[in-house]
Amino acid sequence: MKLIIGLFLITTFSNCLAQEKLKFKQPNLTDSNSWTMVLLPDIQNYVKFQRNQPILDVMMNWIIENKDRMNIEMVMCTGDLVEHDDIINPDPKKMDQTGKQQWEASAKAFAKLDGKIPYITATGNHDYNIFSYTHKPKTTHFPNYFYPEKNSENQKLLREVTENIYGNPSLENASYQWVSPHGKPFLFLSLEFAPRDTVLAWANQVVNLEKYRDHSVILLTHAYLNYQNEHIKTAKYDLQDANYGTAVFEKLVKPSKNIEMVFSGHIGAANDIRKHIGFRTDKNSQGKIVSQMTFNAQALGGGTYGSGGDGWIRILEFLPDQKTIKVKTFSPWFALSSTTQDLAWRTEDFDEFEIKLN
Repeated sequence: MKLIIGLFLITTFSNCLAQEKLKFKQPNLTDSNSWTMVLLPDIQNYVKFQRNQPILDVMMNWIIENKDRMNIEMVMCTGDLVEHDDIINPDPKKMDQTGKQQWEASAKAFAKLDGKIPYITATGNHDYNIFSYTHKPKTTHFPNYFYPEKNSENQKLLREVTENIYGNPSLENASYQWVSPHGKPFLFLSLEFAPRDTVLAWANQVVNLEKYRDHSVILLTHAYLNYQNEHIKTAKYDLQDANYGTAVFEKLVKPSKNIEMVFSGHIGAANDIRKHIGFRTDKNSQGKIVSQMTFNAQALGGGTYGSGGDGWIRILEFLPDQKTIKVKTFSPWFALSSTTQDLAWRTEDFDEFEIKLN
C-alpha cells in the first residue's frame, strides 16, 4: 500500500510539473495591430568568449523568426558591443577573443538582421580604448564594423550624423526618422558613450529642427541611470569632455520639447537582476513626461565570466492607441528547451509594466 501511495504521489508530482511546463507560451501581441521594438542589452560578454557567441545568435535568430508574427519594426542595443576595443593578447580567463575577433562577432550577429529589420546601437565605454583614456582620446573601431551601408534598412531611415573624435561623420552619433504603422512619426537619436559637449549641442539642434517638431524622439545612450533609478553623475574614466546621465538630462532631455523616452544600459552586478535595470519619469521644460529606462543583463548567468546574460531581451509592444507601450522581459535562450522554458519570463513589476507616451 505504501509503495502504491508513493508511486501515486510521484506520478501526481510529475504530472503537475509537466502541466506547469505546458503553460509556457512564446511572446504574443496583446493587440494584433500593435508593432514591436526589441531592446538588446550590452552584448560584450557574449562576444568576448567564443563559447557564448551562440547565445547571441539565438537572440538574433528569435528576432528574425518572430519578425512577422510580432510585427517587429525596430531593434535597439544599449552599447558595449565588445568587451575590449583593441586588445591583441587577451587573458583567456577573462576573454578568449581579441578586440578584432570581438568586433567581427558583434557585426556578424547583427548581420542576421541586415536587409530585414533596422537596428540602432549606442556605443559604450568598452567600445572605446578604455584602458588608455589617460593617454589617448576616446578612440574606437566601431565605424569600421557599423557603417551606413551595412544595413540597407538602416540607411533608408538615416537622417543626421555628426563627427566623432576622429572628425569623421559616424553612426556613433546619428538620428533616424521613421513612421510607425499607426502613422506616428518617430525620431531615434543615438549618442556616443559620455557624449561630448559638441555632440549634445548637435543633438539639441537636431531635435529642435522644424521638420521633427511633431516627432516622438527616443534617445539611446549608454551610461544614464543607475539601479537606484538615479541619473548617473560621473564615472571613473579620465575624460575631460564627458557627459553622463545627469548632464545629458539637464543639457538635452529636460530642455527638449519632444524627447519622450530614453534607453540605456551599462550597469550590472553578478547574478543580480535589480542591479541591471532602472526606470524613472521626469517632466521636461514643457511639462511633458519623459520615461527613462535602463536595461542590461551582462553579468547574469554567472557574473562577468558567465554566460554573457542568459539571453535576456526586452520586448516593447506599441499599441494602436499610439500612447501605450507594454514592456516585457523574455529570454529566447531559456525558451529554446522545455527543460528551461519555465525560466524564460521575468514578470516582477520592474520587468513587466506599461509606459505612457504624451
